[in-house]
Amino acid sequence: MPSPLSSRTKSEEPPETPLADMPARDKLGALLELAHHRKRALVLTHDNPDPDSLAAAVGLTFLLERKGGLQAHAAYGGIIGRSENLALVKVLHLPVVPVSQVVFDEYDLLGLVDTQPPTGNHSIPPRYPVDIVVDHHPLRDGSLQAPFADVGGDFGATSTMVVEYLRAARLEPSAEMATALFYGIKTDSRDLGRQTTPRDVEAYLWLFPRVDKHLLGRIEHPDLPAEYFRLYHLAIERAKLYGDTVVVADLKDIYTPDMVAEVAERLMSLEGVKWSLAYGTYQGSLYVSLRVRDRRMNAGRLMRELCENRGGSAGGHGSMAGARLPLPASRDAAARLKRKLLRDFLQAFGATGQAPRSLLAGDT
Repeated sequence: MPSPLSSRTKSEEPPETPLADMPARDKLGALLELAHHRKRALVLTHDNPDPDSLAAAVGLTFLLERKGGLQAHAAYGGIIGRSENLALVKVLHLPVVPVSQVVFDEYDLLGLVDTQPPTGNHSIPPRYPVDIVVDHHPLRDGSLQAPFADVGGDFGATSTMVVEYLRAARLEPSAEMATALFYGIKTDSRDLGRQTTPRDVEAYLWLFPRVDKHLLGRIEHPDLPAEYFRLYHLAIERAKLYGDTVVVADLKDIYTPDMVAEVAERLMSLEGVKWSLAYGTYQGSLYVSLRVRDRRMNAGRLMRELCENRGGSAGGHGSMAGARLPLPASRDAAARLKRKLLRDFLQAFGATGQAPRSLLAGDT
C-alpha cells in the first residue's frame, strides 16, 4: 500500500510566485490550503539540530494543529548533544522526538525546517516527498519541488519566519514556545549581531515580553559534562594558526557533532582571526564547521564547493557554514581525506604555503 505522502494533486504544485516574496498572511493562506483535508503532519529539523531548527519545528507543528486542525509532531535526526540544546528541550519540555520513533507511513503531510531536501542534512527517506520547506538559508533549486517552499528571503533565522506565521494567524505562543523561538533567533544571530535583518529584530522584540526569563537563564547556563572541558582543552591544544588570520582545530573524535560548531565559533573570537575552521569525527562521519569574518567570501558557498563533491552534505550562508562527510573505513584513507580537505580550505583562505604554528606558542 503506497504511503499517503507518495502522491500529489495539481493544486499542490509549487506556486508561480515565490513564497519568499509574499506577505506573511499570504504565506499562511497557502500553507493552510495545503494542509486542508490532511490529517497528520510530521515536521523534521536538520540532523543534530540547533536551537533555531528545534524552535522552528515546534512552532510550525503548533501552527498546523491550531489553524490547520491536524495532529502534528516534530522530530529530529542525529542527536541533541550540546548542553544548551539539551537544556532547551528539557527545560521547556519541547514536544520533539528522535526520528527513530517515527513511522513515516502514518503521516500524510511532511515538513522540513532550517534545511532543505537537496542538502541531505536530514533524516527523511528518499521515497517520501517533502510538502513543506521553511528555511532562511539560500534557496536550493530542488526545494522548489515542494508545494510549499518558503526559502531564503530577508531573514537571519528560521524561527523569525515561524514567528511571522504565528502573528499572521493571530496565535499567541505559550511562554515555553516563545522562549524557544526567542532563543532560536538569539543564537542564530549571535544576539542580533550577525546577519540580522529588521524582521529578525521585530520578531525578537515581539517575543521578548512573552519569554520566561528564568527558564531562559537555565538554558543559557546549563551544567556542563566533563567531556565538554576535555574537548575544549584538546581544541586549544591542537589549534593551529596560519599567518595571523586563520585558525584551524582538528578535534579528532568528538562526543557530540555540534561541538564542532561551538569550537569554530569560539575560536573566531581570537584577535585578528578572519577564518575559523574546526572539524572532528563522530560515528564514521567528519563534521566540519566554518566561521568567516571576510566579507568577500561566502562561507556556505565555499563549504558546498569543497564538501558536496566529496559525497558530503553542506549548508550555511555568508558568515557561517557546516558540513558532514562520510569517512573511508581505512584510517589512512580517512587521514588523506582530511589532509586534502584542509589543503583546499587553506587555499581558499589564501593561506597556502604558510607554516602552521601552535595557538599556545609564545609568539602568538
